[in-house]
Amino acid sequence: MTNTQDGELSYSEDCEKIVDSLLQEFTIRSATIGKGTVIKRALPSRHKRLVGAWCFLDHAGPVSFPAGDGLDVGPHPHIGLQTFTWMIEGTMMHTDSLGSKQLIRPKQVNLMTAGRGISHTEVAPDTETQMHAAQLWIALPDNKRNMEPNFEHYPELPVVVKDQVEFTVLVGDFLNTLSPVQVHTPLVGVDLTAQADTKTRIPLNPAFEYAFMVLDGKARVNGHELTADNMVVLKTGLTEIEVEIKSGNRVLLIGGEPFESPILLWWNFVGRTMEDLEQAREDWINHDARFGEIPDYQGKRLEAPTLPDQMRASK
Repeated sequence: MTNTQDGELSYSEDCEKIVDSLLQEFTIRSATIGKGTVIKRALPSRHKRLVGAWCFLDHAGPVSFPAGDGLDVGPHPHIGLQTFTWMIEGTMMHTDSLGSKQLIRPKQVNLMTAGRGISHTEVAPDTETQMHAAQLWIALPDNKRNMEPNFEHYPELPVVVKDQVEFTVLVGDFLNTLSPVQVHTPLVGVDLTAQADTKTRIPLNPAFEYAFMVLDGKARVNGHELTADNMVVLKTGLTEIEVEIKSGNRVLLIGGEPFESPILLWWNFVGRTMEDLEQAREDWINHDARFGEIPDYQGKRLEAPTLPDQMRASK
């Protein structure tokens, strides 16, 4: 997916609520991608720009649509990050400038490492009529942000069941279970799906900050209500948390060590300086080889918006 909000880094609609010294609540805003697909955008927000190295989080769906009217995001570039797609319902075709072409199905992950530069498309098949997915971006550390681009598809993720909750380990190590997904900073990502109305206490790494977001239904985190319109963020220092969740409801947990340095996130680029962003924008406009081409796509490439004169670093 792509950041189509003209490179905005903060939003006036964002609202922060301090619940206690270790837990904060943030309002999630809506945005539009592709041909008009409405999504919930949790990161970045005005009050919270990163959770560990997680720097972007879109939640699309669940939504149904006529065949042929699904997501269609034309060729667009990325630098300095990894895109992480978790498919819950529906299918989507990923095509990139490396020549990768991969249909992602439910319970699968696509991981694209942009590094020094890549471009890709995301298109729902003409026969597809539903979509439910989360896409996140992971900022690459300084020693990896100019690495060679890469794409990996993960058709199976490990699952652990505890207290009638199915935990799918998307990234990192959780409940002594390691995901195969390759990332470059200490991170965790987990899908929690309740098999019955239940409460569970889950262990946390005190060196990590965390965030909870509802993917379906609602839940409670340490007694605080979690809905489709808010995100709960936990500061470092916690060793466990209680989650209450109804049968069939689904929650996303992400976390990681606070990121090593501030970043600049603009449009589809993660950089450290304005010069990084300016050069990437110019290279995209000029069809520079760093971003390659996607010859099979029949529509237009996305146009880079105007770069703001001033930007505030994310941290």
